[in-house]
Amino acid sequence: MARYLIPGDTSIKTIKPGDPRKRLSDGDGLYLLLFVKGGAHGWRFDYAINERRKTLSLGTYPATSLALARKKADEARALVSEGIDPSEVRKVAKTEAQRQKEDERRTDAGLPAVDSFEAVAVEWYGVKRGEWSASYGEKVIARLKVDVFPYMGRAKVAEISPAMVLEVLRRIEARGVRETAHRALESCSQIMRYAVQTQRAISDPCRDLKGALLKPMAKHFPAITKPERLGDLLRASEGYAGSVVVRAALKLAPMLMLRPGELRHAQWHEFDLQASTWMVPAARMKRTQDGKKNGDPHYVPLPIQAVTVLEDLHHLTGHGLFVFMGERHHDRPMSENTVNAALRAMGFANDEMTGHGFRATARTLLHERLGIAPEVIEAQLAHSVQDSLGRAYNRTEFIAQRKAMMQTLRWSNSRRHKDR
Repeated sequence: MARYLIPGDTSIKTIKPGDPRKRLSDGDGLYLLLFVKGGAHGWRFDYAINERRKTLSLGTYPATSLALARKKADEARALVSEGIDPSEVRKVAKTEAQRQKEDERRTDAGLPAVDSFEAVAVEWYGVKRGEWSASYGEKVIARLKVDVFPYMGRAKVAEISPAMVLEVLRRIEARGVRETAHRALESCSQIMRYAVQTQRAISDPCRDLKGALLKPMAKHFPAITKPERLGDLLRASEGYAGSVVVRAALKLAPMLMLRPGELRHAQWHEFDLQASTWMVPAARMKRTQDGKKNGDPHYVPLPIQAVTVLEDLHHLTGHGLFVFMGERHHDRPMSENTVNAALRAMGFANDEMTGHGFRATARTLLHERLGIAPEVIEAQLAHSVQDSLGRAYNRTEFIAQRKAMMQTLRWSNSRRHKDR
């Protein structure tokens, strides 16, 4: 196809306004549109790729001279001959230029680059945090900021390798916190999968680290699981010489099997003592953010002895909001360390029993000594467990069984206490 049909720049410079021509063709797809940019002329290149006709702008005259326009057209023809769309190449180059400019701006502001691990992680956190409780989300981002970002945060997600991730995790392991290393690996893997989903990485390098970390050492809340020692604890709680409120909490903790925070934040309006029930609001349970906002309250059947303790305590704190009001500040619940401090005062060491340990005590003795079905116990503990088909039990199931279990547990504890 003929090329170089325009004699030279002089023939373009002599064009005057009012010229009847719309364009000057230089051949093989290259031409000059006249008076298209506020009086300037615009270079265009027509080409076909994948059976589609397309037009590429090559700049305006005289900023883009005839020689430069021909050079640009030759480069475009070369791409087309290789099956590459020059328009797409230009878009990619423009996007990359914008990204580099944004990276420079962020670097000047002390921020990580757009496609860095830290930037993608922060974006991922913003997407996921709505599904988590506030406390869990804070732990996730804090772990990343302390243990991951300083060593891998500025690296591009597309360039992160298994070896890079493992080096970061080994630093955590070296501190002796294996569980933290495993949790960091889980978060890093989720972030990398998000990078893949948003087309900023090809694969998740964390998947190749299965089995690379040391197994975390099992760590459980200290709990009494021997019936004889539990009898000592119940007797000590009954005779606790401290605050009436704390003594009531010590007596109720082994009966109700709740987490310490769920128990100490109890409010009187949540109880129906005549019906022997306590409905713990979903917002106070250990659940996802959605579960806290939209979930059902946790049903707690109250054994007769628990109702008696609460009725007696109502004379003291029933005028206020909290069942277990603080000693100094009656508008607040007792502190999170109160029950543990009472246990220490009664002679139960920190490595023997904690406020959270009452749950493990109940779980162990209910199943091993009283033969209660595990799914009933887990429902009372507000754990979501699965059956053989992988279906999660609803936390509000087994109500009749749980009523019977709670009374059985208390009668058993009462007899053990009296037998001593």
